[in-house]
Amino acid sequence: MPRKKDKQPKIQQIMQSKRNKRRVLTFIRMCRYGINNFSRNIWLTVAATAVMTITLLIIFTTFAARSILQDSIGVLSEKVDMSIYLKPDASKEKVDKVTQDLNSLSNVSSVNYISPEQAEKNFIESNKESSSTLDAVNEARETGTPTFPATLRINLKDIQDTAQLSTFVDENATLKEIIHPDRKPSFSSDRRAAIESIGRTVGFAEKAGFLASVVFVAISSLIVFNTIRMAIFNRKEEIQMMKLIGADPSFIRGPFIVEAVVYGFIAAIIATGIGTVLLVMSQEKLKAYGVAVDDTIRTVVYYSPFVLIAMVLLGAVIGVISSYLATRKHLKLR
Repeated sequence: MPRKKDKQPKIQQIMQSKRNKRRVLTFIRMCRYGINNFSRNIWLTVAATAVMTITLLIIFTTFAARSILQDSIGVLSEKVDMSIYLKPDASKEKVDKVTQDLNSLSNVSSVNYISPEQAEKNFIESNKESSSTLDAVNEARETGTPTFPATLRINLKDIQDTAQLSTFVDENATLKEIIHPDRKPSFSSDRRAAIESIGRTVGFAEKAGFLASVVFVAISSLIVFNTIRMAIFNRKEEIQMMKLIGADPSFIRGPFIVEAVVYGFIAAIIATGIGTVLLVMSQEKLKAYGVAVDDTIRTVVYYSPFVLIAMVLLGAVIGVISSYLATRKHLKLR
């Protein structure tokens, strides 16, 4: 009796081992059939792969463009300063108080005070090749006319949001005492409209990219869905025979899912390659227009294996969902 009990676990282990081997063999057969199906109708295969490649390329471009826009806005935020002009006789105590209040604003990254003398020096340095401009400055200096006011230059974390700064100018009591009566802040009127226009353009570009991605994902899914459906119709008798001999539904569905995954795999490799090459080729031209593209390209190239894996997974997800819906609808499998 003890010997029979000892044999039972061994028998169970052997049976489990056989089941595992059978599953592995079934999976290998499904993959092989799916890859063979991939090359059966070359025109449908090319169409499905091409559309999925375009879809993944648009998604790649959307994420790259978003990163580039964010970097460009960051660089622009550092370069674009918002200036508040002060009276020539503004006391140091009041200037320091206003500076402290400005630094407490959540959207302000830094505040720099520039004296009239320093402002004049900076202006002369930047216009040293223009003799007429220098003559005008010297003439004003001789007559004692104040040409350059004291200035508070503010750098914002988000240059698209100047509302907080405008409210500060309108409501801060100390600033009202020392602000220049004849010079409006540089972020008002036309300058503010230009800054807000940049923000609207960036927002529109991000939304347009997202919308294009969604549209092409839908188109790609529909193409793959129809490709799998036509493959099902072409192999209708073969599938019916498999049903009659008792093939498992997952075994019937598996090759079609593998076929769709292959579409996504090939499309991901092509899209990632094209997207990376286009980014690198356009680097110098974009930099010439002041676009901050270096960090994005560096990230894409350095993390290219992870980018490729992400694209392959995305393509596989699109393919699996489309093929699953197609087989569920037309194979009547549950």
